[in-house]
Amino acid sequence: MPVARVRRRLLGLGALSLAGCGVGGGRDHDGAEAPAARPLQTRPTVAWVFGTGGPRGFVHIGVIQALQQLRLQPDVIVGASAGALAGTLCAGGLTAEALRRLALDTPPWALMGWNPITPTRLDGDPLAQFVNRQLDGRPLQALPTPMVCAVQRLRDGSVVGFSHGDAGVAVQASSAIEGRIAPVRIRGELYADADLVMPLPVRLARQLGAVRVLAVDASAHEERAPPSAQSYREADLRKRALTRPDADAADLVLHPDLGYWAGVDRAYRERLIETGYRDTLAQAEALRALHRRS
Repeated sequence: MPVARVRRRLLGLGALSLAGCGVGGGRDHDGAEAPAARPLQTRPTVAWVFGTGGPRGFVHIGVIQALQQLRLQPDVIVGASAGALAGTLCAGGLTAEALRRLALDTPPWALMGWNPITPTRLDGDPLAQFVNRQLDGRPLQALPTPMVCAVQRLRDGSVVGFSHGDAGVAVQASSAIEGRIAPVRIRGELYADADLVMPLPVRLARQLGAVRVLAVDASAHEERAPPSAQSYREADLRKRALTRPDADAADLVLHPDLGYWAGVDRAYRERLIETGYRDTLAQAEALRALHRRS
């Protein structure tokens, strides 16, 4: 029995992602620096897509470590929730070692803010500030690798890909788990985590023009759920149904062997990072072929 059993999506990327959704939201980000969905300057050949996963999102760090060790590079990174955070920091040029240090040394509560005027009483403003500190304030369009943060527009459930503007606010919106931490208002619209509509945004990468797509699925292996997890079964199957169309649209899907129960203690983080690293290196030949330029 693991030390910590954490409800799926209770925390974002553990020490690296948190945000949520209620009715309302904080200030309206409506200035020139506000996140925006704009076409990429060039059509990408290879896209890396990092999916949602709550605390399981630590696995993205290990995947990135292996990809960097293999000296592979995408033309664009697309991420949702925990994947948006890991992807944005990677796109900003942070090494896998730097990402690992952040994942292990940053307490999750440091990325949440208390906001008594929202129904959830929590907001992700500290998360946005954290991201922007790591990137030295650079907006999405100024990162070495183009980055797109997948978000859900709450008015109609549409998936939007922020590719320009404030990187921290874009990650905050992408990580805003509905019902837990306040959504983010951008130009009058409320945005939140895309987990309930497109947890693995491969189709968004295709819409951006990506020719070949590597997708990293950080969801639970529901087929391995123990009898004591039956209360989570419906949510597991619902997420698998949402993930399947995008997994089918990818050229290669990595779904590391995460086990079932999630947690946020240091040992859990270390285990997931190592699992992502190991399972990605096991696919080295297929990954090199995917990235081979013709």
